[in-house]
Amino acid sequence: MHLSGRYLGFVGLGRIVIGIIFLWAGLEKVLGSGAGGFDASGFLKFGTGGSLGWPFVSGEVAEGTIFNPTHDFWTGLAANDTAMSVINVLVPYGQIGIGVSLILGLFTRFGAAMGTLMMIFFFFAAWDFEFGIVNQHLTYAVVTFGLAVIGAGNFYGLDAIVGQRVGPTFRRWICSGDKTDPDLAPPMRATA
Repeated sequence: MHLSGRYLGFVGLGRIVIGIIFLWAGLEKVLGSGAGGFDASGFLKFGTGGSLGWPFVSGEVAEGTIFNPTHDFWTGLAANDTAMSVINVLVPYGQIGIGVSLILGLFTRFGAAMGTLMMIFFFFAAWDFEFGIVNQHLTYAVVTFGLAVIGAGNFYGLDAIVGQRVGPTFRRWICSGDKTDPDLAPPMRATA
């Protein structure tokens, strides 16, 4: 399959847009959280009850109903000061790191894999099925997974340069893989 420059540009643009979303979310937590700083314990205590919609639930739902089967895990984390001190650093700075990685196309597979993992955690913590199974967390998880799989840092990203200067294992698992991937190479012409 020959990939046109337009396709490569759209992949690069998509990677950058998702990177901006992550960077913005992290900066908002670091810079916009006020004097106390970012604290995820409120969400973990009160935002992890989950929601369900039709066909699972119809009519009025009693206030305080817990739908999330993982709710006790998240509230347990919120009550653990040591865990919260780690979570309150990992979430915002992880989002910033993921965002920078995707924007620059540097260490893209690692950054996108961490974005996928973070969004899967958010997906299970929120357990938000009021409007169906697909929500923003699952969508971002699928998109970041796709960026990792296709090696999106090779498309107008720094992985295309850095990947040539590192070993094959680091290039394959941390950067965006081989730039000379057969699917990225122009088609071979038949000779007579």
